[in-house]
Amino acid sequence: MTLRTTNLQRLEEETFDVLIIGGGINGAVSAAATAATGLKVGLIDRGDFAGVTSQSSSNLAWGGIKYLESMEFRLVRKLCLCRNRLMQAYPSTVHEIRFFTTLARGFRHGRIKLFLGALLYWLMGNFFTRKPRLLSTRTIEQDEPVVRTTNVQGGIEYSDCYLHDNDARFVFGFVRSALNHGCAAANYVESLGAVFDRGAWQIRLCDRTTGATFTARARALVNACGPYVDDHNRETRVQTEYRHVLSKGIHLLVDRVTPHKRVLTFFADDGRMFFVIPMGPKTCIGTTDTRVESAEAGVTDEDRTFVLDNINARLNLPRPIEPSDIIAERCGVRPLAVKGGSDGAVDWVQLSRKHMIEIDEPRRHLSIFGGKLTDCLNVGEEVCAHLRALGLEFRYPDHRWYGEPDAHTRADFFHEAEVMDLDAMTASTASEPLSERLWRRYGARAFHLLEEIRRDRRMAEQLIEHAEYIRCEIEQAARSEMVTKLEDFLRRRSKIALVIRHEDLRNADGLKEACRIFFGDAAETRWQEYFGAPSEQEHTPTPSAAAV
Repeated sequence: MTLRTTNLQRLEEETFDVLIIGGGINGAVSAAATAATGLKVGLIDRGDFAGVTSQSSSNLAWGGIKYLESMEFRLVRKLCLCRNRLMQAYPSTVHEIRFFTTLARGFRHGRIKLFLGALLYWLMGNFFTRKPRLLSTRTIEQDEPVVRTTNVQGGIEYSDCYLHDNDARFVFGFVRSALNHGCAAANYVESLGAVFDRGAWQIRLCDRTTGATFTARARALVNACGPYVDDHNRETRVQTEYRHVLSKGIHLLVDRVTPHKRVLTFFADDGRMFFVIPMGPKTCIGTTDTRVESAEAGVTDEDRTFVLDNINARLNLPRPIEPSDIIAERCGVRPLAVKGGSDGAVDWVQLSRKHMIEIDEPRRHLSIFGGKLTDCLNVGEEVCAHLRALGLEFRYPDHRWYGEPDAHTRADFFHEAEVMDLDAMTASTASEPLSERLWRRYGARAFHLLEEIRRDRRMAEQLIEHAEYIRCEIEQAARSEMVTKLEDFLRRRSKIALVIRHEDLRNADGLKEACRIFFGDAAETRWQEYFGAPSEQEHTPTPSAAAV
């Protein structure tokens, strides 16, 4: 019996203290935080965990320097401090990175003014990162020759953070933590609506893999559906003061444009910040900001043209980047919180990603609006505080629910890896030591991988061509990461589909064997579901399908 099957049974049979609907970053941290306190927690998502907005961020954990322009100083301070906490709690995953910002002549702010803003930003972050630097045009040319300096006044350099692995993998880490503390989590389970009756919620659920329906019961309900929060509240007849407006952002993945590990920052033609972000062996370029009415959004030709025109105008490249150079695409819809009375004239471009949690006390219902990855620890803590205020009893209220294992555990792992000479096993093909990669991805669960490799050295073999995943990782993912479709692994548990061209992935040695490990007799069905028959039009790995 699989982990998902077991959890589906629990969702039907048990009564939970809280059921969380939505497995993006807000739902994942809510589940991790509440389960660690001893509450009986259920978590569902109608798609895969982190399958919508949370898989399509810029892979950055940043304090929101752009909000200084709108003078949201309290928000910037809060985000900077949460960014610092993430760096401290996840030193293997959340890394400081330099942002190299180039300013065109005639820009609405001069470089001295922006440098002073960067110093203020550094101060508001308690000087936790490296000091900002003022850049002359000559310095830009020396440090980043790829940047075109025609009509440039200079720039600034400051620090924020990025995720070493992809955003969806980071989100799943919170889901895994919730599972470790007894949470009954299941992906591809849709809420069909809920009724509060005699002091408890009755939530009608549908297993989208089989069509089977059943009812779950919980004392409290948390709506963490991201851009679908308003939809679920309408189904559940929950009235709220806040609502969402939606903004679409896209990124394009291309071959690496600079060997330096820093984020290149520009201001696009529409005045918004525009990034060139390292992502493993590739470069991620974006983003756009387009008002949309629905979360069912995808990348359009207009989006591609905007991104490519902006980047080609700002970089010195051997040749312009063309649509045929795009390896993968990301498209996410940002849910931005506004008061319900706001009319269509709201200046949504100026809206921040701050979160709001609205409570229906009589029915013990929470709605989470807005939010971003940087602020996730605050969301988890606030959800716990609200549920405690609603009368739920926490057996372990002070238990730490986030972060990597302690330094002693980490030292033990690396000592075991060194004794067994782990890093030498893949040294010729790996971009980093295998021990570091396994610790970053799995934390204490990586000890089990060492045991598997000691049992059979073939477990350290790279299974999928072009992808740095070894055999025992695939087997562990099959057991404990609820990989229900091939896309779940290729796009969210890993970033393989983001850095390997689709056709190269289709032909990669070892991927069909990995598919058999994940799905057994259903392997061919899952393969065709993702890739389609050879004669069919090539699958386009844009995230729009994940929003459905």
